[in-house]
Amino acid sequence: MPRFRAILDTVPAYKAGKTAVSADGRSYKLSSNESPYGPLPSVVEAVSKAASEMHLYPDPAATELTNTIAEKYGVPPEHVAPGAGSVTLLQQLLETVGEPGAEVVYAWRSFEAYPLMADLSGVTSVRVPLLGETHHLEAMADAITPRTRMVFVCNPNNPTGTVVHAAELEAFLNRVPEDVLVVLDEAYREYVRDADVTDGLTVYRERPNVAVLRTFSKAYGLAGLRVGYLIADEPVASAVRKTTVPFAVNHLAQVAAIASLAAEDELLERVDAVVKERGRVREALISQGWTVPVTEANFVWLRLGERTMDFAGSCAVQGLAVRPFAGEGARITIGTPEANDAFLAAAEAFRNA
Repeated sequence: MPRFRAILDTVPAYKAGKTAVSADGRSYKLSSNESPYGPLPSVVEAVSKAASEMHLYPDPAATELTNTIAEKYGVPPEHVAPGAGSVTLLQQLLETVGEPGAEVVYAWRSFEAYPLMADLSGVTSVRVPLLGETHHLEAMADAITPRTRMVFVCNPNNPTGTVVHAAELEAFLNRVPEDVLVVLDEAYREYVRDADVTDGLTVYRERPNVAVLRTFSKAYGLAGLRVGYLIADEPVASAVRKTTVPFAVNHLAQVAAIASLAAEDELLERVDAVVKERGRVREALISQGWTVPVTEANFVWLRLGERTMDFAGSCAVQGLAVRPFAGEGARITIGTPEANDAFLAAAEAFRNA
């Protein structure tokens, strides 16, 4: 029997969002925060043309994509590091600091990949409980020690959808030592409408120890192609590029991301439609009697405690897959109006029962 790392005996595998089918064949997947819309026609056309080149290796540096992102945000190309989704870039960041004794601080509950990736990289997790469903930044700053190498701030937070505002983020960053990297995980940035939420790319320009993670998986609707990017000062971006698996971002993903950026105005109209539905769903849930935190992402969060799995099971019977976190709550993606209506009906039925 081959010998493996002892950590593998305790690390659970990442669980992707499930699907559910009702007795009458209905199925709505609201468990993975996917866009309810397919890729834009111009993106499909670009990918179709690029498909004839699948026999060739992709550009390992994703040069055109890197330059396109750099131009869009007005940053040097050397500050951009593309990756196979922001979660892979998260793993690469941890690889840059992962050594015995190193610690990473993050809120909990937050993105479920944080503890998994931290454990696999050999870094010790320091979890700081949420305060009012959002980051308790003062407590997170208190948790930083000489062993801390990195801090994750998921903004908006997954799975609660809550945000950190400008003043509290600035106060927090003022307390973080310059040799500790703060990673602003902004996978849902395009859905933010709260003007008091600082754009991480503004912060990074002023603080060399701040890095920003973004993805094309959510608002851009490219979850199936796996492409994201990091923007940070050159030393950080360079360290991340050193940990990249060769050819990590495939050719079709690079082409699709570039085409998506070219069609951004049309794409953001779809984002606005999701934001409008988000408001409608939250208001309807509140009118049913649920407590729903203000969300700036493409999902809502219900704190259900011990009722969580019963709620998820009740939804599944109706063909609705939601994302339960046993003993805590459920995250529900904003889908099409039809899917959202089906969920609202299921939520009301469960509450009445």
